[in-house]
Amino acid sequence: MEGGNSPSLQLQQLPLATAAVSVQPHTDSFSYKENLIGALLAIFGHLVSSIALNLQKYSHIRLAGSKDPRAYFKTKTWWSGFFLLVLGELGVFSSYAFAPLSLIVPLSAVSVVASAIIGIIFIKEKWKPKEFLRRYVLSFVGCGLAIVGTYLLVTFGPNSHEKMTAENITRHLVSWPFLLYMLVEIIVFCLLLYFYKERNANYIVIILLLVALLGSMTVVTVKAVAGMILVSIQGTLQLDSPIFYIMLVCMIATAIYQATFLAQASQLYDSAQISSIGYILSTTAAISAGATFYLDFMGEDVLHICMFALGCLIAFLGVFLITRNRKKPVPFEPYISMDAMPGMQNMHDKGIAVQPDLKASFSYGALENNDSMPEIYTPATLPIVQEQHGSKGASAPPYRVLEHSKKE
Repeated sequence: MEGGNSPSLQLQQLPLATAAVSVQPHTDSFSYKENLIGALLAIFGHLVSSIALNLQKYSHIRLAGSKDPRAYFKTKTWWSGFFLLVLGELGVFSSYAFAPLSLIVPLSAVSVVASAIIGIIFIKEKWKPKEFLRRYVLSFVGCGLAIVGTYLLVTFGPNSHEKMTAENITRHLVSWPFLLYMLVEIIVFCLLLYFYKERNANYIVIILLLVALLGSMTVVTVKAVAGMILVSIQGTLQLDSPIFYIMLVCMIATAIYQATFLAQASQLYDSAQISSIGYILSTTAAISAGATFYLDFMGEDVLHICMFALGCLIAFLGVFLITRNRKKPVPFEPYISMDAMPGMQNMHDKGIAVQPDLKASFSYGALENNDSMPEIYTPATLPIVQEQHGSKGASAPPYRVLEHSKKE
């Protein structure tokens, strides 16, 4: 009896054991569904945000080109763009609660592609077909590469899912890989900040590396905050934990400093360069932070990792080609160009923007006497000095011009 029943007992226990083993991150259909939800939310958010920014830009341009005395925030177009921008950012924020960090961050290439397509559709000039294709061939190729890279990212992205509870986030926060990563990042950040502030190394790579390092911490905290909010909505309250508010404060602080460095970079360099280089550096730093903090690639096979890396490289190349094709803005010169005068220093000498220096009283753009504002706006006068000559018969000049000095 016992010997006859033992095989049946083993056969009955076998499906349970195989079912327990089969519940892996790669075979769980619900995890793929979460990846798809997160990716669609991120794509939707970036697409809506790009449309919103172009609407606000269109509002500014239309007001600048008309005689409308209204401010930009009093127009319906600007407010429509503002509400769409909020909606898009909410979509991107909520996407971090569903999909892994390393999957969501590279999808910001969608905003670059959308901006390029919107720019081509709403172009003002009329081009012939051959000139149009020649002018925008790089944009078309870049959009195609970015779309292919996005497809590879979504298909072969990491499929690790973990509930963002306070206990799990605290465990990741004190793990030795993340502590080592934070030590290296703090050292690199301090060195870059030293060269940027003390050595005046205003290179675009240094500024955008500072932005990327801050952005990596921003996305880590964003995923923690969004995930804890989602778990709280599902029924397990996480908002009463101190780690939630620590992550919230870190998210706000790093986002503010990141925006500050971006504003400084936008004053020195072209927006196309900032978009391409910033996307590459920020995505690389964010993927590294996600792989270290949340262990996104734990348990992934080599094929998925290689295809995901290939998708990132293709998306990087696509964004570079799109931004490479943008026209550089022509700087406005508010003074007379001195290029035609030999030996005269102008704003294009050695790439340094300088005012022409004539070392004279009436040099345009180089005021000698600027002690007070009224003197700047007062028109200069020529002092007239009468001279008495020895011979009355000789004709004396009616006046002579004295050179102004700083004392006068």
